[in-house]
Amino acid sequence: MNSGRDKAYEYLRDTILADPASQGQFISEQEVADRVGVSRTPVREALLLLAAEELVRLVPKRGAYVAPMTAREITELVELRGLLERHAAEQALASGAVPLAELREALDRQRAEPEVRQFIDWDRRFHTALVAATGNAMLTRVYTGLGARQVRAGLTALHAAADRREAVLTEHEAILAALAANDPAAARAAITAHLDSTLRVLLAGA
Repeated sequence: MNSGRDKAYEYLRDTILADPASQGQFISEQEVADRVGVSRTPVREALLLLAAEELVRLVPKRGAYVAPMTAREITELVELRGLLERHAAEQALASGAVPLAELREALDRQRAEPEVRQFIDWDRRFHTALVAATGNAMLTRVYTGLGARQVRAGLTALHAAADRREAVLTEHEAILAALAANDPAAARAAITAHLDSTLRVLLAGA
């Protein structure tokens, strides 16, 4: 069973920090404690962990502040994702381990999902499945650690551009087609195009 700190950490990371509306806001420890069903002490412990990961900023006498993502942070996030995802595609293709069925299911579920948050969750699963296919546990942990930032950025992009949802689906189809064709160059290009498109939308609204 997860400890109170772990429960608070997961709720903060996956719900509060992933919500673009939380940017520029202070986190209410009591509200989180009530939501999770724990005391404020494990919430404070969870916030210390998140502060160490630079996901929140602890302000003396004010509490935990969720700083808006800067243009630099957005650019660095997308750059890091590109490095990891292109490498993952190359490795998965080289070893014949591309999880085509899992990727197709994630994409189909994403296309059918009316809820924005669930749409982004399936987006993250699509990309994470490819990274996990490398079999490199450390690489996968690093990529998974970007999850809260990815979700926040993804939700922000969907709200910033009315046509972003359809563009994401089209871009994912291109990635999947390249992987299915066993074409490393096309896969790298499709991943780059997808992330560049995401970056343009995010920077336009930054």
